[in-house]
Amino acid sequence: MSQEDRGVRTIQLYNQVELPVLGLGTFKARGTALKAIVSCALSCGIRHIDTAGVYKNESEIADALEASGVPREDIFITSKIGPTQQGTGKALLACEEVLQRLRLEYVDLLLIHWPGVAKLEVKSTRNATKRLETWRVLESFYKSGRCRAIGVSNYEQQHLQELLDSAAVKPMVNQIEVHPRYPQRELREFCKQHSIAVVAYASLGCGDLLSHSTVQRAAQECDRTPAQVLLRWGLQQECAVIPKTIHQEYLEQYTAAQLLTWELSSSQLQALDAMDDAHKYCWNPAVVR
Repeated sequence: MSQEDRGVRTIQLYNQVELPVLGLGTFKARGTALKAIVSCALSCGIRHIDTAGVYKNESEIADALEASGVPREDIFITSKIGPTQQGTGKALLACEEVLQRLRLEYVDLLLIHWPGVAKLEVKSTRNATKRLETWRVLESFYKSGRCRAIGVSNYEQQHLQELLDSAAVKPMVNQIEVHPRYPQRELREFCKQHSIAVVAYASLGCGDLLSHSTVQRAAQECDRTPAQVLLRWGLQQECAVIPKTIHQEYLEQYTAAQLLTWELSSSQLQALDAMDDAHKYCWNPAVVR
């Protein structure tokens, strides 16, 4: 039975794996608060949990998963190999450690978190060498069944093209910053042309966009919250979204019932699209060679 059959809306990756369009981001979340919000997300029907090695919270997520009672096959887990873990030897160890910390036999999606390597100059050609070595490790994990899909995060078009030119298994996902002020239309179109699904992070502009007049106007018109407007905008761009929170009252705004049962109108979409001023809230991977 697919995720879609179980009532979870998904994006089908090119290898037929179903990626839930609604997820929970866990950046900066730790401890009891993290366990509680993961448990709440699962009880609310959210089935995608996004983490990373650098978040240092995979073991706590494992505790929540085990306590949830939700069958493993119904949960989609994403983790990432960080900048300090690039290169063949380090990446091999990092992939093994992801499974150990999550206490899983497989992870659903494994990403290269960043195109650069820690402590290397951003213009060094060794970045390209190391990230390709890392990709080869991810390919081997994928082929062995220890991850169901592989991809990248924060890859610009030049990084993706380089990978497409050399990959035995092309990336299935690119997780990138996407919101009305930074919609990344060209990059998303490139991903679409190459059957690479886009997962959007920072959908709320790190909270800054919640008070934007255009967002608030759309929220009032729709009788929705500003966060719901921004996430709905992302969904209507054909992205999956992974808002992060440790607060149950916010999480309850991010469920299927709250986000998948309505749409922004064409005029509302146009108004939100007009917010595009290329403003980035997070790190800039374009500087990495």
